[in-house]
Amino acid sequence: MKSLLATLALTTALTLPGLAMARQVTLTTTLAAYGGDGAYLALYVTDASGAYVGSLWMAGQRSRYYAHLDDWYRATGGDTMHVDGITGASVGAGRQLEITLDLADALFDAGYTLHIDAAVEDMRDSPNEIAVPLTLDGAGTPVRGRRYIASFAYDM
Repeated sequence: MKSLLATLALTTALTLPGLAMARQVTLTTTLAAYGGDGAYLALYVTDASGAYVGSLWMAGQRSRYYAHLDDWYRATGGDTMHVDGITGASVGAGRQLEITLDLADALFDAGYTLHIDAAVEDMRDSPNEIAVPLTLDGAGTPVRGRRYIASFAYDM
C-alpha cells in the first residue's frame, strides 16, 4: 500500500502539480566525453526497500534499446507505458541533459532514491550509473557517475 501511495504521489506531482504538495526540481546530467554514440538514460525512483516507484524521464526514443537499461528494464518489465510521454532524444558525449519536473514533497527525506541507468551503442551498459538519495540537503550537490556520466545534480 505504501508503494502505491508513493507512486500516486509521484505521478500526481508530475502530472497535476496543483493537486499535490510539490516542488519544482531541475535535474542536470552532464555526460563525459566517452567517445561513442549518444547515451540512452533512464531516470527513475525507488523507495526505501528498493522497489520501483516511477520513471521521471527517458533519454532515447527507440524502445528496442530499452532492454540495455538493465535495472530500469527489470523493474518495469520493459513496459513502455512507464515512459509514455516522458521521453526525449539520446544525449551525446560531453553534452548536458537538463529537465525540470514537479516532484512530490513526500519524496524528499523519506528514503527514496533517484537512479540513472545508462547505455551507449557498441559500449558497455551501465546499470545504476547514479543512485542518489532524494534529500533536501542533497540538492545542489554534484555526484559523479561510474562510466558515462561526468556529473549529476538536482536543484530546487
